[in-house]
Amino acid sequence: MTAVTDVQETLAALRREVCALHAELTRYQLVVWTAGNVSARVPGRDLLVIKPSGVSYDALTPENMVVCDLDGRVVEGDHAPSSDTEAQAYVYRHLPEVGGVVHTHSTYATAWAARAEPIPCVLTMVADEFGGEVPVGPFAIIGDDSIGRGIVETLRDSRSPAVLMQNHGVFAVGPNARSAVKAAVMCEDVARTVHISRQLGAPVPIAPADVDRLFDRYQNVYGQR
Repeated sequence: MTAVTDVQETLAALRREVCALHAELTRYQLVVWTAGNVSARVPGRDLLVIKPSGVSYDALTPENMVVCDLDGRVVEGDHAPSSDTEAQAYVYRHLPEVGGVVHTHSTYATAWAARAEPIPCVLTMVADEFGGEVPVGPFAIIGDDSIGRGIVETLRDSRSPAVLMQNHGVFAVGPNARSAVKAAVMCEDVARTVHISRQLGAPVPIAPADVDRLFDRYQNVYGQR
């Protein structure tokens, strides 16, 4: 009985967290209408919590978040889950270190995705957060695990927590859902700044050794420990 209670308490907490994090997507103007979503892995269980499909951000509640297994099948919830559920489930199955996934169509980052062009590492913020360029993943059709396969294939060989899926948008991952949201926010910020810099001339790349140093410092020294 205690184990069941613990699972239900964990799910309730994750429903609240995932619901609340969607407000960060609108706060930072990363989504419009009902596009985009946040999901979180349920620790110790082959489950995830994700946004319901096509529901307005203003109408989201912890109760209408959907619980699915890692094959994308609904386990708990009265709504159909996001159309990205199978793709994100694939990410959770194949990248066990990932605890959260975020998808946005943020304007500047998606413009880079439309060109199938990585965001180059020409800012210390890119080095800090992404450890190099923000890579581009392959074009994939929405609705099954094809996008998930592209995400995993691209991020396995990258330090970046974000990928620009060609002709589509941003997918960001993290050890938890909040970290994944942060990566999505930072991805849009650097996409915008690098775009503006290119209007002024050719941005200057950061040397690989300096990228390594910046990334190590930001990941292991910066902030409160």
